[in-house]
Amino acid sequence: MPTFSGYTGRFAPTPSGYLHFGSLMAALASYLDARAANGRWLLRMEDLDPPREVPGAQAAILSTLEAYGFEWDAALLRQSERTEAYRHTVQSLLMQGLAYPCDCSRKRLAPWPIYPGFCRDAQKPDRDAAIRLRVPQLEYAFEDRVQGRFSQQLARDVGDFVIRRRDGLFAYQLAVVLDDAWQGMTDVVRGADLLDSTPRQLYLQELLGLPHPRYLHVPLVIQPDGHKLGKSYRSPPLDAEQAPSLLLRALRALGQRPPRELHGAGRAELMAWGIEHWDASRIPRVPTLAEAQLK
Repeated sequence: MPTFSGYTGRFAPTPSGYLHFGSLMAALASYLDARAANGRWLLRMEDLDPPREVPGAQAAILSTLEAYGFEWDAALLRQSERTEAYRHTVQSLLMQGLAYPCDCSRKRLAPWPIYPGFCRDAQKPDRDAAIRLRVPQLEYAFEDRVQGRFSQQLARDVGDFVIRRRDGLFAYQLAVVLDDAWQGMTDVVRGADLLDSTPRQLYLQELLGLPHPRYLHVPLVIQPDGHKLGKSYRSPPLDAEQAPSLLLRALRALGQRPPRELHGAGRAELMAWGIEHWDASRIPRVPTLAEAQLK
């Protein structure tokens, strides 16, 4: 059995589509950051939203990661297996008055960019209602390892946010906090599109008495027209046969400097070089163009 340091990291894809080059950058950054620290790297499937799940995506994600040389150190965790823990936490927050039912329709809320608190002080049953967390008039700030200091005034910038949807499905913000703590995450490395979710998660961690991991948000991959490279916008799935070339391009996009001798190297050699030479301080803050996946 390998001996690990105290570092535990993870990659947590959503099976609403297949992995693309932006997914590869996030997975590679989290993997190299963990391995360079002699840490554990775990895989979690964030399958909280069955209506949006693409048939076959979970199996495709796992096979793609294996084809690109990723190895995880424990059995895969599926969030769909954790609903009882989410349910218990929601009920506890309701009983403490820290959360409340909200039956506002999308139509009623359409004019309001931030939830205006219509149901905050009403007495309503939680059946057939969303559950919102009460958000205080507080600023939450943290130091991201790449993006630097990020702060958010929760009440002004976010408002009372949903932790359980009206259809009974649990929200990402709740599940990710509970699962990161349950799996012992010390470090969260993920895409910068989740940067502004972090203060909400810090607040939830504080409410629930959970530890704060360190955060590192890697830059987004964007198209020349400014759109984020994602599952729904011109984002071809990763091809197993292109693993070495795309790993090399992902290393470059993450600011690493693989030497010319690695051109034509296999995935194992590229991963080994990446672990040995990983330098998170080289990761750029700004979005990177998606041409790297096309050449």
